[in-house]
Amino acid sequence: MSAGPGLDGSPDAGRRFLESALSASNRMIRTAEVHDWLAERLAVNRYDIARIPFRALDRWGFDPETGDLAHDSGRFFRVQGLRVTTNYGPVREWHQPIINQPEVGILGILVKEFDGVLHCLMAAKMEPGNINTIQLSPTVQATRSNYTRAHGGSTPRYLEHFTRQGRDRVLVDVLQSEQGAWFYHKRNRNMVVQTWEDVDVHPDFCWLTLGQVLELLGHDNLINMDTRTVLSCLPFPAPEFGADGPWRNALARSLDCRNGVRTMADALNWITDARTNYVLGTDRVPLDRLPRWTRTDREITHEEGKYFDIVAVSVAASNREVPGWTQPMVEPAAPGEIALLVKRIGGVLHALMRIRVEAGYRDTVELAPTVQCTVANYDDAPGAARPPFLAEVLAPSPESVRYSKILSEEGGRFYCAQNRYQIIEKPADFATDPPNEFEWLTLGQLVELVRHSNYLNIQARSLISSLHSLWAREP
Repeated sequence: MSAGPGLDGSPDAGRRFLESALSASNRMIRTAEVHDWLAERLAVNRYDIARIPFRALDRWGFDPETGDLAHDSGRFFRVQGLRVTTNYGPVREWHQPIINQPEVGILGILVKEFDGVLHCLMAAKMEPGNINTIQLSPTVQATRSNYTRAHGGSTPRYLEHFTRQGRDRVLVDVLQSEQGAWFYHKRNRNMVVQTWEDVDVHPDFCWLTLGQVLELLGHDNLINMDTRTVLSCLPFPAPEFGADGPWRNALARSLDCRNGVRTMADALNWITDARTNYVLGTDRVPLDRLPRWTRTDREITHEEGKYFDIVAVSVAASNREVPGWTQPMVEPAAPGEIALLVKRIGGVLHALMRIRVEAGYRDTVELAPTVQCTVANYDDAPGAARPPFLAEVLAPSPESVRYSKILSEEGGRFYCAQNRYQIIEKPADFATDPPNEFEWLTLGQLVELVRHSNYLNIQARSLISSLHSLWAREP
């Protein structure tokens, strides 16, 4: 793609992103009107999502040799069995189903300048797993099977801006992981591309400034997971807010990766040391012979009723690339708690990050939020087996909660998966010397790590976007 006028990979690109993040002015649509627009798109399109038995799946079936649940084309994805061994955490071996989707998809936001400010082309997109059907999505959100039309349907709108060479400019392009507990080695290409062309805007799309998108992160289940991960990849410089208050200034100063109590070299050494010392072993196991998992005609479920189920759904959608299909999905047993504990150190906000190992990680270890768990999974666990700092997350003082919203996970593969995401500020003397798998890092250091693949997990990247929404809002 070309290096046209305007943005490039220089610091000027970050400055233009910053200007857009601090702007909620949009002559095409006001932020308050986005809710009405989403409701209107829900009303004019026809959607029907229903749980079905496995036998009602069309072109999906259980392989007689492996027991895997797969599509007869060999495309899309398959649900397979996995045996996991590790030296991380209190549980050192387990078996589970997992989604194997080796192809790389595209999560792309198209940007264009209006009135001197970058705007993002956002989609009102239905996914079968969305608890509220439609959420605000990137311009393009498609697996390789979808955008190469393995389903026999139409090509995703605006795909050409993310696949052609020589006309648009790529501002962000990085492979990022997805949920390691449910996906095996899954990655998507997170992209932001600027165009100078006239764009014919379909009614299911609208132009919003980054400030508007970040403001909408203050609502439950509105900004989808794929938008949040792309937003986390934006290289914002540290803004200056003058007398806007100590909290906002501490957060703004945190965007400078040089302001941390640990250097970037320290952070990389900590992560590399963890990848050296922790072990993750995975072996394929027949899906129909997983210990402690049972298959009925409608689900694959754990004998304790914990963790998640594999279910099947049928989908009808009047505005998708194909009008109807069936597919397997992961349905979590309960909502989760995902929280970032933060504190000010020397006037700079730091986040308490945790080393985490999950079955589907490519590089054994990724950085996760302070707490990331489904609390119901620990109901009968002894205190030592419960996640550190969980008590601080479950009962924070109201004045310490800087962000608390219910956000959905990826609705294309996960059925009604949502978690409570929180950012909780602790006093300066909290966890001065945290356990070895924890470290205090600035927002700028996290953004620097997100420039590369497989450093921050998808849950951490969602919270980076939430932190951006806090400094971008008016105090």
